[in-house]
Amino acid sequence: MSNHLENIIRLCKEQNAQAQKQLYERYKDTLYAVCRRYILDSQDAEDVFINAFFKILTKIDSFTATGHFESWMRRIMVNEALMHLRKNAALKIQIVPLDEDLPEEEWYEEEEDMTYEQVLAFLESLPAGYRTVFNLYVFEDYNHREIAEMLNISINTSKSQYLMAKKRIIELFNQDKTRQKNS
Repeated sequence: MSNHLENIIRLCKEQNAQAQKQLYERYKDTLYAVCRRYILDSQDAEDVFINAFFKILTKIDSFTATGHFESWMRRIMVNEALMHLRKNAALKIQIVPLDEDLPEEEWYEEEEDMTYEQVLAFLESLPAGYRTVFNLYVFEDYNHREIAEMLNISINTSKSQYLMAKKRIIELFNQDKTRQKNS
């Protein structure tokens, strides 16, 4: 962590308004983007972002320099987004009754050709359950056990939601490629 960031954090812990503004300006775009990956409605995402950023500022004393500061803030953003989805019953995850383990994740050639922006655009069309598990697994780097605990689902349900999301994203990518070829 840079000395400049350490100084901003120290001043935020002292509730210095200028430091809080600097922290906000430095991370607002990154952290808002985290909210938008989970919450499609921009007004709702903004509300979640504001609530989460307030929580960051009020709980900054609990941050210890042992971890990465941006990761700590991202976890708060993700947790706020998940709470919003649960509260609004938007996080409906279809339970998949499987007794056996799901196969290992398949690799698709199309994945190499897909841009980050395309993945984000395709994510918006997915059901909240698929989108949430995909975000947690791919962008937040949680494993399926952690996701299952966070969402109160089975590990197999987490895996299946992720695999179905991935399959749907690739279908959308292929449809988009075909549309571009034909136009």
